[in-house]
Order: sequence, then structure tokens, then C-alpha cells
Amino acid sequence: MLRPTTLMLVVVLISSIAKAQQASPQEPRDDASLVIHARSQLVGEQAPADIDRGRRRSQIRELAWQASETAIVVCDMWDKHWCRGATARVAEMAPRLNEVLHAARDRGVLVIHCPSSCVDFYRDTPMVRLATDAPQAKSVVELKGWCHLDSKREPPLPIDDSDGGCDCNPPCKNYTAWTRQIAAIDIKEGDAITDSTKAYDLMVARGIKNVIVTGVHTNMCVLGRPFSIRQLVYQNLNVVLMRDMTDTMYNSAMSPYVNHFDGNRLVAQHIERYWCPTMLSTDLTNKPEFIFSGDQRPEHTHGSPHDE
Repeated sequence: MLRPTTLMLVVVLISSIAKAQQASPQEPRDDASLVIHARSQLVGEQAPADIDRGRRRSQIRELAWQASETAIVVCDMWDKHWCRGATARVAEMAPRLNEVLHAARDRGVLVIHCPSSCVDFYRDTPMVRLATDAPQAKSVVELKGWCHLDSKREPPLPIDDSDGGCDCNPPCKNYTAWTRQIAAIDIKEGDAITDSTKAYDLMVARGIKNVIVTGVHTNMCVLGRPFSIRQLVYQNLNVVLMRDMTDTMYNSAMSPYVNHFDGNRLVAQHIERYWCPTMLSTDLTNKPEFIFSGDQRPEHTHGSPHDE
């Protein structure tokens, strides 16, 4: 039987260890693996299009990725957008994306926040330095500030976003409304912040082979930025888009004259066919896929997959 003084010492020691574990960040687990259900669009005669809905046949492959070789990119989840509707959808999506990022960190995934033109808000932070201190990496294809539609690889996007894509009535005036990343998304020790090619430099320095892209907007920055889909695919990285953690700038009064959320689905299918697979946040959170409250398409209420 322990003496009272010895027992008290043991209690104090256990308490100190517990507090230390709570205070220190969780160490990444090198053996942690991610199971990704990657959806792609079949091509050729195997993929007849549904003329009315633009649907195509898809296939889902199960990928096993090492968490320590994986990064998740948060693209342009700004505090405010020039379009009121876009601002509202980002604010609605941000809490779930925050849960996704916490789950990713817990597994040892590198989180890279990319709020374009807002990095000065975070200057002198360890998160910015983590990216800027990464040595310049040799790229497979030259990285650019913006990568436009590649006509050799893809046809025009399935939606007309030439008006800027604001679905509000009356349309909002275009101006620079953003100052930082939306506060609902936590930025933690060990994360990186950048809006440039330094994201790729950091990926190379960390031995990243796989990238999960989240954020907005799917038809614009999510495709074109130097830390996003087109340019990362050019670098021969394994890229997936988290299709329920994104939104599209699309005005339903423009071609193909479909619901805003059908426009979002059409762009995701374009990406699945010509650039990279998509996945759902479910693979990280074990929660049902995120659906915007404004998305009242019948397929949701009937419980069937809304964008097969």
C-alpha cells in the first residue's frame, strides 16, 4: 500500500503529464492512412451524356494515401466576397470545412491556407514563414500566377460565367471586399499560409505526393491558382477536389440555365472528366456530405446521391 505522501506525488505527476499532453500539439502519425473514395467521369462510349441534365456515368475508386504525404489546400475562403450570395455560401460552408481541417490535422495531414491577396494580414506569423522559408523547388511545368483554361486538354466550362457568376437580384457590384480568411476556419500551429507558388515549394520540401483541394470558386480560383487543381496536376501530384466543400460562381440566368447548384455539379463533373477525381468530406469526418441549405433539388429529399 502506498504511503499518503507517495500517493500524492503520483497524482501530481499524472496530472502534470496530462496537462503537458493537452498543451502540446498532436504529433503527426507517420503510419496514418487515408481512405479516399475518388470519383471520376468515364469517357468515350462508356459515358453517354444525359442531354437534359448533363449527367455522365461515374466510377469510384478507393485510394489509400499516407497522411504524412498529403496536404489539404483551402482556396480563397475569404471573410467577404463582392457577391452577397457567394459570401453567404462561404459562411455556411466554413464551419463544416473547419471540422474537415481538424480531422485532417489529427491524422497528420498538412493544412495550407491560401487566402489570395490577404497574406499580409498574417505577416510575421509562423504559418507564413513556414511557406516562405521553403526552398524553391524545380517544377515539372512552370508555375504561373494564373492558369487559364487549357484548350488542348479540356473544352469550355459547362457554364457561362462571363458575367462574373453573381446569382443575386439585383446583381452585386464587383469590388475587392476581402481582407482575410473567414474567421470561422481555425489556423493552427503547424499550418501554412501562402497565396503563391510557395505552396508547391512547401509540398516538395515536405515530400507531399497527394493534395486535397477545398474552397472557392470551383470554376475560377480552384482551377486556376498556382496552388490549385490545374497547376498541381501539371506537377504530377495526385490531386482530388472535395466536391461538397466548394462552390461555383454561376448565375442561373446564364447558359445552361440551370439551378445554381446544378451549375456547381456540372463544373465538378468537368473537373472529374478532364483534370482529377473528386471526393466527399465524409472520407475525413464520417459525417454525411455537406449540402447548402438553399439546395432544394428533389434528389436530396428522396435520399439519392445528388450528383452521380
